[in-house]
Amino acid sequence: MYLNRKFDDYLASWKKDESRLPLIIRGARQVGKTASVRHFAKGLYESFIEINFVEEPRYKRIFSDGYDAASIIRNISFIDPGKRFIPGKTLIFFDEFQTCPQVATSLKFFKEDGRFDVICSGSLLGIGYQEIESVSVGHKSDVELRPFDFEEFLWANGYGRDIADILLEQLVSGKPFTEAAMASLTERFGDFFVLGGMPAVVKQYLERKTFEGSLGLQKQILLDYEEDIQKYLNGLERTRVLSVFRAIAPQLAKENKKFQISKVARGARLREYSGCVEWLEKAGIVLRCSCLDFPELPIRGNVNPDKFKLYFLDTGLLIASLDPEAQDDLRANRNLGVYKGALYENFAASALVAQGLPLCYYRKEDGQLEEDFFARTADSLVPIEVKGGNGKAESLRVLIRNPRYSDIRFGIKLSRRNVGFENNVYTIPLFCAFLLRRFLKTAEGKFPEN
Repeated sequence: MYLNRKFDDYLASWKKDESRLPLIIRGARQVGKTASVRHFAKGLYESFIEINFVEEPRYKRIFSDGYDAASIIRNISFIDPGKRFIPGKTLIFFDEFQTCPQVATSLKFFKEDGRFDVICSGSLLGIGYQEIESVSVGHKSDVELRPFDFEEFLWANGYGRDIADILLEQLVSGKPFTEAAMASLTERFGDFFVLGGMPAVVKQYLERKTFEGSLGLQKQILLDYEEDIQKYLNGLERTRVLSVFRAIAPQLAKENKKFQISKVARGARLREYSGCVEWLEKAGIVLRCSCLDFPELPIRGNVNPDKFKLYFLDTGLLIASLDPEAQDDLRANRNLGVYKGALYENFAASALVAQGLPLCYYRKEDGQLEEDFFARTADSLVPIEVKGGNGKAESLRVLIRNPRYSDIRFGIKLSRRNVGFENNVYTIPLFCAFLLRRFLKTAEGKFPEN
């Protein structure tokens, strides 16, 4: 059973582009890269050539005679004469290419040859992406695939492709959802919140109609990530990266969720561990949310690189990293305990990143003012507060009312409550978080003034 993804539309558009370049699909392990490419190839290509450099390392020799397309195709045919290369009707798929970076050099020559479409996929663990950039600039396209978002989860549960438009219209109109709609969508959101968006976990849940086995799959994915760290790194660097990865969940449980390197290991310093955080981030395993020095535009110009929070790329994986007692309580009773704020924030972070929005937060030095996330319109900075309960968004009110924060005119509160608007704060249900970017764009210019 293949579950439809938004990425399918991207691949279809890539295919229709007559000037298309070889495509590199990035993303963490097990987010569905290979399955998406295989599904895409069916019916669109007469011949599909898939080469996995991990499962079949012998194919690493195909570049021994050079990087031109003809030499590579000839060497592939020597290894497997059964592979058919039909000009204009063949897709060549180089999977796990992070173990064979020579592929990147060949992309220029495949583009110049023009007879075959080429897609590369890999987690890029263990190699510097700058190396690939330097040898294939101008001859490739890049795209990143992430776990399922809630919209895709709704599709998988039988909702139509128009569900996003229906929900967006509700948000823009400001009209609360009916009791029936609110109850149904909240129930679906609760399932997604625990499962997360890793394709294998979602697929198993839909097949079994139960959470049975989901935790085991999630734990295995975490173990696979740790195995990759141990495989691609050595010595002290390996130890440090593993320590950072394992410290994320415990540090999110603290009231001040700022990631503190000093808590990772005795005597640890930021300058020694900053590369570890960057490695995990580039591998797609974690999301970094940077602190703003001051809540004003431009966002990127205010980022403090030494202060940040770290989240998992997927809420389900964060839950799977908790201690067994916390997991059991959460699944049986939906009791989030000390992780309540962290889990909702992690969900929001994943939703924002999936929409291409930056991850940044603000915390005043005295701790009296803190905001979870920020977005922006053309002329406004938009604070976003995430609430798992019915608490008041005090920081939002301060940021909106205080003239010192002149770039802020209104705010958004993501919560389990229905649609609403009060004191220039838009209340949006958490299950609509995947629509934030569209909501801001559609309603731009319609926000009330202070």
